Amino acid sequence: MHPAYDEAFDAFAPKAVHGKPKERRAWAEEQVKLAAKASKNLGLRSHVSFPGALCWPFLYSWPPRPPGLIEEGFDELARRWKPLLDAMDENGVDVGFELHPGEDIMDGVTFEMLLSRLKNHKRCMINYDPSHFVLQQLDYLDFIDIYKERICAFHVKDAEFNPTGRQGAYGGFQSWVNRAGRFRSLGDGQVDFGAIFSKLSQYGYDSWAVLEWECCLKSSDQGAAEGAPFIARHIIQTTGKSFDDFAAGDADNKAQVKRMLGI
Repeated sequence: MHPAYDEAFDAFAPKAVHGKPKERRAWAEEQVKLAAKASKNLGLRSHVSFPGALCWPFLYSWPPRPPGLIEEGFDELARRWKPLLDAMDENGVDVGFELHPGEDIMDGVTFEMLLSRLKNHKRCMINYDPSHFVLQQLDYLDFIDIYKERICAFHVKDAEFNPTGRQGAYGGFQSWVNRAGRFRSLGDGQVDFGAIFSKLSQYGYDSWAVLEWECCLKSSDQGAAEGAPFIARHIIQTTGKSFDDFAAGDADNKAQVKRMLGI
Protein backbone atom coordinates (compact mmCIF):
# COMPACT_ATOMS: atom_id res chain seq x y z
CA MET A 1 0.00 0.00 0.00
CA HIS A 2 0.95 3.64 -0.29
CA PRO A 3 3.01 4.89 2.70
CA ALA A 4 0.06 7.08 3.73
CA TYR A 5 -1.65 3.89 4.92
CA ASP A 6 1.29 2.35 6.78
CA GLU A 7 0.00 2.88 10.32
CA ALA A 8 -3.60 2.05 9.47
CA PHE A 9 -2.61 -1.31 7.99
CA ASP A 10 -0.31 -2.30 10.83
CA ALA A 11 -3.39 -3.70 12.56
CA PHE A 12 -3.55 -6.47 9.92
CA ALA A 13 -0.05 -7.72 10.73
CA PRO A 14 1.77 -9.12 13.78
CA LYS A 15 3.14 -6.58 16.24
CA ALA A 16 6.67 -7.68 15.40
CA VAL A 17 6.43 -5.90 12.04
CA HIS A 18 4.44 -2.82 13.11
CA GLY A 19 6.13 0.36 11.95
CA LYS A 20 8.41 -1.68 9.66
CA PRO A 21 6.98 -1.49 6.13
CA LYS A 22 9.67 -3.64 4.48
CA GLU A 23 9.40 -6.37 7.10
CA ARG A 24 5.60 -6.25 6.97
CA ARG A 25 5.67 -6.58 3.20
CA ALA A 26 7.96 -9.63 3.40
CA TRP A 27 5.68 -11.19 6.02
CA ALA A 28 2.59 -10.52 3.88
CA GLU A 29 4.16 -11.99 0.74
CA GLU A 30 5.03 -15.14 2.67
CA GLN A 31 1.46 -15.37 3.95
CA VAL A 32 0.14 -15.31 0.38
CA LYS A 33 2.51 -18.13 -0.61
CA LEU A 34 1.40 -20.15 2.43
CA ALA A 35 -2.22 -19.45 1.51
CA ALA A 36 -1.56 -20.96 -1.92
CA LYS A 37 -0.37 -24.21 -0.29
CA ALA A 38 -3.22 -24.18 2.23
CA SER A 39 -5.78 -23.69 -0.53
CA LYS A 40 -4.36 -26.66 -2.43
CA ASN A 41 -4.39 -28.82 0.71
CA LEU A 42 -8.04 -27.89 1.32
CA GLY A 43 -8.98 -28.70 -2.26
CA LEU A 44 -9.83 -25.09 -3.07
CA ARG A 45 -9.49 -23.71 -6.59
CA SER A 46 -9.75 -20.00 -5.81
CA HIS A 47 -8.32 -17.54 -3.28
CA VAL A 48 -9.62 -14.01 -2.73
CA SER A 49 -7.37 -11.02 -2.11
CA PHE A 50 -7.12 -7.26 -2.31
CA PRO A 51 -4.69 -6.16 -5.04
CA GLY A 52 -3.00 -3.29 -3.20
CA ALA A 53 -2.99 0.50 -3.36
CA LEU A 54 -0.04 2.56 -4.54
CA CYS A 55 -2.00 5.00 -6.73
CA TRP A 56 -5.20 5.43 -4.71
CA PRO A 57 -4.22 8.76 -3.07
CA PHE A 58 -3.97 10.17 -6.61
CA LEU A 59 -7.36 8.88 -7.80
CA TYR A 60 -8.84 12.31 -8.39
CA SER A 61 -6.87 14.26 -10.97
CA TRP A 62 -6.31 17.30 -8.79
CA PRO A 63 -3.72 18.54 -8.28
CA PRO A 64 -2.62 17.39 -11.73
CA ARG A 65 -0.60 14.19 -11.67
CA PRO A 66 2.89 14.15 -13.19
CA PRO A 67 3.06 12.12 -16.40
CA GLY A 68 3.83 8.44 -15.80
CA LEU A 69 2.79 8.33 -12.12
CA ILE A 70 -0.17 5.99 -12.59
CA GLU A 71 1.69 3.88 -15.15
CA GLU A 72 4.64 3.37 -12.81
CA GLY A 73 2.31 2.53 -9.94
CA PHE A 74 0.61 -0.21 -11.95
CA ASP A 75 3.97 -1.47 -13.25
CA GLU A 76 5.12 -1.85 -9.65
CA LEU A 77 1.88 -3.57 -8.64
CA ALA A 78 2.40 -6.10 -11.43
CA ARG A 79 6.02 -6.65 -10.43
CA ARG A 80 4.98 -7.44 -6.87
CA TRP A 81 2.11 -9.76 -7.84
CA LYS A 82 3.84 -11.76 -10.61
CA PRO A 83 5.82 -14.08 -8.26
CA LEU A 84 2.78 -14.46 -5.97
CA LEU A 85 0.52 -15.41 -8.88
CA ASP A 86 3.18 -17.86 -10.03
CA ALA A 87 3.14 -19.43 -6.55
CA MET A 88 -0.64 -19.73 -6.79
CA ASP A 89 -0.29 -21.30 -10.23
CA GLU A 90 2.12 -23.90 -8.89
CA ASN A 91 -0.64 -24.94 -6.49
CA GLY A 92 -3.47 -24.79 -9.03
CA VAL A 93 -5.24 -21.83 -7.40
CA ASP A 94 -6.75 -18.70 -8.94
CA VAL A 95 -6.51 -15.30 -7.23
CA GLY A 96 -9.80 -13.43 -7.33
CA PHE A 97 -9.01 -9.76 -6.78
CA GLU A 98 -11.82 -7.88 -5.07
CA LEU A 99 -12.36 -4.74 -7.13
CA HIS A 100 -12.72 -2.36 -4.22
CA PRO A 101 -12.49 1.42 -3.70
CA GLY A 102 -9.36 2.08 -1.68
CA GLU A 103 -7.50 -0.37 -3.92
CA ASP A 104 -5.91 0.57 -7.22
CA ILE A 105 -8.00 -2.12 -8.95
CA MET A 106 -11.53 -0.87 -8.35
CA ASP A 107 -13.36 -1.50 -11.64
CA GLY A 108 -13.04 -3.21 -15.00
CA VAL A 109 -10.73 -0.64 -16.57
CA THR A 110 -8.20 -0.80 -13.73
CA PHE A 111 -8.38 -4.61 -13.67
CA GLU A 112 -7.46 -4.62 -17.35
CA MET A 113 -4.56 -2.26 -16.61
CA LEU A 114 -3.10 -4.80 -14.19
CA LEU A 115 -3.99 -7.84 -16.31
CA SER A 116 -2.22 -6.45 -19.37
CA ARG A 117 0.92 -5.80 -17.33
CA LEU A 118 0.79 -9.40 -16.12
CA LYS A 119 0.51 -10.58 -19.74
CA ASN A 120 -2.95 -12.04 -19.08
CA HIS A 121 -1.67 -14.28 -16.29
CA LYS A 122 -4.17 -17.13 -16.07
CA ARG A 123 -4.37 -16.88 -12.26
CA CYS A 124 -5.23 -13.16 -12.28
CA MET A 125 -8.98 -13.36 -11.75
CA ILE A 126 -11.88 -11.45 -10.18
CA ASN A 127 -13.87 -11.77 -6.98
CA TYR A 128 -17.21 -10.37 -8.12
CA ASP A 129 -18.88 -8.11 -5.53
CA PRO A 130 -21.82 -6.06 -6.88
CA SER A 131 -22.10 -3.91 -3.74
CA HIS A 132 -18.95 -1.98 -4.64
CA PHE A 133 -20.26 -1.41 -8.13
CA VAL A 134 -23.56 0.01 -6.86
CA LEU A 135 -21.63 2.57 -4.84
CA GLN A 136 -19.61 3.47 -7.96
CA GLN A 137 -22.72 3.53 -10.17
CA LEU A 138 -21.16 0.89 -12.43
CA ASP A 139 -23.38 -1.49 -14.45
CA TYR A 140 -22.81 -4.67 -12.45
CA LEU A 141 -24.78 -6.88 -14.88
CA ASP A 142 -22.91 -5.71 -17.96
CA PHE A 143 -19.72 -6.33 -15.98
CA ILE A 144 -20.56 -10.05 -15.85
CA ASP A 145 -21.08 -10.12 -19.63
CA ILE A 146 -17.65 -8.55 -20.15
CA TYR A 147 -15.56 -10.37 -17.54
CA LYS A 148 -17.37 -13.70 -17.15
CA GLU A 149 -14.26 -15.71 -18.02
CA ARG A 150 -12.28 -14.01 -15.23
CA ILE A 151 -14.80 -14.34 -12.38
CA CYS A 152 -13.69 -17.08 -9.97
CA ALA A 153 -15.43 -16.01 -6.75
CA PHE A 154 -18.57 -14.13 -5.72
CA HIS A 155 -19.23 -12.02 -2.61
CA VAL A 156 -23.01 -11.88 -2.19
CA LYS A 157 -23.31 -8.44 -0.59
CA ASP A 158 -26.09 -5.89 -0.94
CA ALA A 159 -25.84 -2.09 -1.09
CA GLU A 160 -27.83 1.03 -1.82
CA PHE A 161 -26.99 4.41 -3.32
CA ASN A 162 -29.31 7.32 -2.53
CA PRO A 163 -27.64 10.62 -3.49
CA THR A 164 -29.09 13.86 -2.21
CA GLY A 165 -28.52 17.57 -2.77
CA ARG A 166 -25.95 17.44 0.03
CA GLN A 167 -23.82 14.40 -0.79
CA GLY A 168 -23.11 11.77 -3.43
CA ALA A 169 -20.54 9.06 -4.14
CA TYR A 170 -17.84 10.47 -1.87
CA GLY A 171 -20.05 10.40 1.23
CA GLY A 172 -18.97 13.69 2.77
CA PHE A 173 -16.72 11.97 5.35
CA GLN A 174 -19.86 10.71 7.11
CA SER A 175 -20.27 7.48 9.08
CA TRP A 176 -21.57 4.48 7.17
CA VAL A 177 -25.12 4.96 8.36
CA ASN A 178 -25.15 8.58 7.13
CA ARG A 179 -23.62 8.05 3.70
CA ALA A 180 -25.49 8.20 0.41
CA GLY A 181 -23.88 4.87 -0.48
CA ARG A 182 -24.30 2.18 2.18
CA PHE A 183 -23.76 -1.58 2.44
CA ARG A 184 -26.89 -3.49 3.45
CA SER A 185 -27.90 -7.00 4.44
CA LEU A 186 -29.07 -9.26 1.65
CA GLY A 187 -32.45 -8.21 0.31
CA ASP A 188 -32.42 -4.80 2.03
CA GLY A 189 -30.51 -2.95 -0.68
CA GLN A 190 -30.81 -2.27 -4.39
CA VAL A 191 -28.82 -5.12 -5.94
CA ASP A 192 -30.81 -7.28 -8.37
CA PHE A 193 -29.54 -10.69 -7.24
CA GLY A 194 -32.09 -12.56 -9.34
CA ALA A 195 -30.50 -11.09 -12.47
CA ILE A 196 -26.97 -11.70 -11.15
CA PHE A 197 -27.54 -15.38 -10.33
CA SER A 198 -29.24 -15.80 -13.71
CA LYS A 199 -26.28 -14.34 -15.59
CA LEU A 200 -23.72 -16.34 -13.63
CA SER A 201 -25.74 -19.51 -14.28
CA GLN A 202 -26.04 -18.62 -17.96
CA TYR A 203 -22.26 -18.48 -18.23
CA GLY A 204 -21.64 -21.68 -16.25
CA TYR A 205 -20.23 -20.15 -13.07
CA ASP A 206 -19.50 -23.01 -10.65
CA SER A 207 -17.50 -21.47 -7.81
CA TRP A 208 -18.38 -20.00 -4.42
CA ALA A 209 -21.27 -17.69 -3.54
CA VAL A 210 -20.11 -16.29 -0.19
CA LEU A 211 -22.31 -14.29 2.16
CA GLU A 212 -20.49 -11.09 3.14
CA TRP A 213 -22.21 -9.07 5.83
CA GLU A 214 -21.29 -5.38 6.27
CA CYS A 215 -24.68 -3.81 6.97
CA CYS A 216 -24.69 -0.42 8.71
CA LEU A 217 -28.07 -1.12 10.38
CA LYS A 218 -28.87 -4.80 10.85
CA SER A 219 -27.01 -7.09 13.27
CA SER A 220 -24.65 -9.72 11.90
CA ASP A 221 -26.68 -12.49 13.56
CA GLN A 222 -29.87 -11.45 11.80
CA GLY A 223 -27.96 -10.82 8.58
CA ALA A 224 -26.55 -14.34 8.63
CA ALA A 225 -29.86 -15.97 9.57
CA GLU A 226 -31.62 -14.22 6.70
CA GLY A 227 -28.72 -14.20 4.26
CA ALA A 228 -27.93 -17.91 4.03
CA PRO A 229 -31.45 -18.94 2.94
CA PHE A 230 -31.55 -15.86 0.68
CA ILE A 231 -28.55 -17.24 -1.23
CA ALA A 232 -30.01 -20.76 -1.27
CA ARG A 233 -33.22 -19.44 -2.83
CA HIS A 234 -31.27 -17.71 -5.59
CA ILE A 235 -29.01 -20.59 -6.59
CA ILE A 236 -30.22 -21.94 -9.92
CA GLN A 237 -30.22 -25.62 -10.80
CA THR A 238 -29.69 -25.24 -14.53
CA THR A 239 -31.84 -27.22 -16.93
CA GLY A 240 -30.43 -29.61 -19.49
CA LYS A 241 -33.16 -29.11 -22.05
CA SER A 242 -35.39 -26.46 -23.57
CA PHE A 243 -38.95 -26.09 -22.30
CA ASP A 244 -40.30 -26.57 -25.82
CA ASP A 245 -38.18 -29.57 -26.83
CA PHE A 246 -41.31 -31.74 -26.96
CA ALA A 247 -42.59 -29.82 -29.98
CA ALA A 248 -39.33 -29.43 -31.86
CA GLY A 249 -39.55 -32.69 -33.79
CA ASP A 250 -36.66 -34.77 -35.12
CA ALA A 251 -33.58 -32.65 -35.72
CA ASP A 252 -32.29 -35.16 -38.28
CA ASN A 253 -35.48 -35.23 -40.36
CA LYS A 254 -34.18 -33.35 -43.42
CA ALA A 255 -37.27 -34.20 -45.45
CA GLN A 256 -39.52 -32.51 -42.87
CA VAL A 257 -37.29 -29.44 -42.84
CA LYS A 258 -37.48 -29.13 -46.61
CA ARG A 259 -41.27 -29.57 -46.59
CA MET A 260 -41.66 -26.85 -43.93
CA LEU A 261 -39.48 -24.48 -45.98
CA GLY A 262 -41.35 -25.32 -49.16
CA ILE A 263 -38.22 -26.42 -51.00
